[in-house]
Amino acid sequence: MGPRPTKEQLAAAYGTIVPDVLAPGLDVLFCGINPSLYSAVLGVHFARPGNRFWPALHRGGFTPRQFDPSEQHELLALKLGVTNVVDRATARADELSDDELRDGGKALVVKVQRAKPRWLAVLGITAYRLAFGEPKARVGRQERMIGATNVWALPNPSGLNAHWTPAGLAEEFAALRTQLVTDRPPNGLHPQ
Repeated sequence: MGPRPTKEQLAAAYGTIVPDVLAPGLDVLFCGINPSLYSAVLGVHFARPGNRFWPALHRGGFTPRQFDPSEQHELLALKLGVTNVVDRATARADELSDDELRDGGKALVVKVQRAKPRWLAVLGITAYRLAFGEPKARVGRQERMIGATNVWALPNPSGLNAHWTPAGLAEEFAALRTQLVTDRPPNGLHPQ
């Protein structure tokens, strides 16, 4: 990934945006809460050492090997993408206001309606609950759909989320992968 960002670089990254890894017709659009300052400096998603997104993605069966965050654009060839509920980078997700998360949820709906992925996977149940106004939502498949897009809530892969072990995260990612394979049309084409 290159050298670790300096304190000055991290401080300057507050409020910056990491561009989406997005294309129409993905199988899964993974949606983080918002970029970390570390990710903002490097310009890639889930870049902070200790974030467990990339290992969980691989162990859950989505990638043939564990990708480095710098390889994020290789996800598109696997019909996977990455975005965030809130675009602006912060040191911690708890720096976001409830209003920012709700507004981000509305913007995310528009993004999903345009890109039409088969699944939207929101990484962080608390963020999902706030962004979509569903205070009793649990990890897993949601009743909500956005157009023809199914919605799944996954645990937050941040290393700060001590409630979930790497094995538990991988198990939840694998449950989504199993659902994705089960729901795949017989000819392998994405329904229009």
